[in-house]
Amino acid sequence: MPRRVALFTNEFPPHVYGGAGVHVEYLARELARLVPVEVRCFGDQDVNRPGLRARGYGPWAAARQGTDARFAGALDAFHRNLAMAKDDLDADIVHCHTWYADMAGFLAKKLWGVPLVVTTHSLEPLRPWKVEQLGSAYGLSSWMERTTILDADALIAVSQETKADILRFFPVDPARIHVIHNGIDLDQYRPDPATDVLQRYGIDPDRPYVLFVGRITRQKGIIHLVNAIPDIDPAIQVVLCAGAPDTVEIGAEMADRVADVSAARPGVTWIREMVSREAAIQLYSHAAVFCCPSVYEPFGIINLEAMACETAVVASAVGGIPEVVVPDETGLLVDPGIREGTFDPIDPAAFSTALAEAINRIGLDAELRERMGRAGRQRAERHFGWAAIARQTLALYGSLLADR
Repeated sequence: MPRRVALFTNEFPPHVYGGAGVHVEYLARELARLVPVEVRCFGDQDVNRPGLRARGYGPWAAARQGTDARFAGALDAFHRNLAMAKDDLDADIVHCHTWYADMAGFLAKKLWGVPLVVTTHSLEPLRPWKVEQLGSAYGLSSWMERTTILDADALIAVSQETKADILRFFPVDPARIHVIHNGIDLDQYRPDPATDVLQRYGIDPDRPYVLFVGRITRQKGIIHLVNAIPDIDPAIQVVLCAGAPDTVEIGAEMADRVADVSAARPGVTWIREMVSREAAIQLYSHAAVFCCPSVYEPFGIINLEAMACETAVVASAVGGIPEVVVPDETGLLVDPGIREGTFDPIDPAAFSTALAEAINRIGLDAELRERMGRAGRQRAERHFGWAAIARQTLALYGSLLADR
C-alpha cells in the first residue's frame, strides 16, 4: 500500500472539460478515502481537505510570444510539466493522465525515483486532426506521450480496445498494460425529475428529444449528427449541448451547418456553452435518446453518464464504446465505416442516415426507450462504480511497490 499518491493532470475542478478530467476528479476523490492524494494540475486550484491536496500550475506567459500561435498549447504544457515535476514530491507513486501531463510524470520518475503509472485516455497517433489545433507542435505532444508510455512502470488502458491500440502503436510488454474502466458516480448521476433547465433553453419536456453533450471537435463526430438532422423524425426535438470548439474553423463549420438545418426544420436547440454538471444531468434525464457519434472514443464516459440517468443511447461502434453500450439492451450501436488509416467515414452520408434511423427507432418508441433506459442504469450499477475502480487502481500501485 503506498504511503501517498501523486496524480498529475491537465484538468481538475473547476477546470474540467472532458472525460479525462471527470476521471481524475472522481478517482482522486475515491483514492483519498483510502490513501493521501496530491493532485498537480493546470490552473489556479488550491484545495486542501482531509486526504486530498490539489495545486494548480498557471500558464507560461511567453508561450505565444514570437512563435506560431498554434504551438502555444504544447509549449505551455511542456513548461507546466517542468514545474510540476521539479517541485518537492512526497509520494510513493506518480500517476499521470493524458499527454498534457505525461512529461511531468516522466521527469518526476527520474528526479524522485518513484514508480510511474500512465492512464491512456486517448492516444495521439489516433488523433491526427489535432494538427488543425497544434500545427507541427502535434509532433511535440506525440513525443511527450510516446516517451512517457515507453518508460512507464505500468500503463492503465480505459478499455480493451485501448489496450489493443497501445500494443499497435508502441513497443511495450503487454504485461505492463492493465485494463481499468472509467466509472460513474451513481449517487450524482441519476434521473432528475425537475425541468427548469429544459424550460430555460426552450425545450418542450412533453416531446421526445435526442441529446448530444460534448465539445465541438472532429473526434466527437458532432458534424455527422448535425448532418443527420434532416432525416430525424420532426416529432423528435434535437438538443445540441456543444461548446468549446477545437478551432475557429470547426466552430464556423458547426455554426453554418446548424443554421442550414434549423432553417429547414423546427425543434433544433443549440446550447453553445458547456453547461454545469447539474444541468447536464437534467438534460440526460429527460432525453428520449442520447447520441454519441464519435469517430474515436477510447471509452466514452459520456454514454455511461446518460445510462446512469436511465437514458437509452445511440452511439458509434468504435473504441471502448461497445464495452459500455450493449446493443439492443441499453441502446443501439452504429458502425461509422471508418476509412482505413483515417478517422473519416468512408460514406459520411450513410453514417448520418444510420444515426438518424437508430435515433428514430428509439425516440419514437416510448416502451423501447424506457426499457433500454432501465437496463442502462442497471448496467452502470453492476459494473462501473468509482469505489471499485479506485480499489483496482490502488491494488496496481501496491503491486508495483511490492516488486521493488
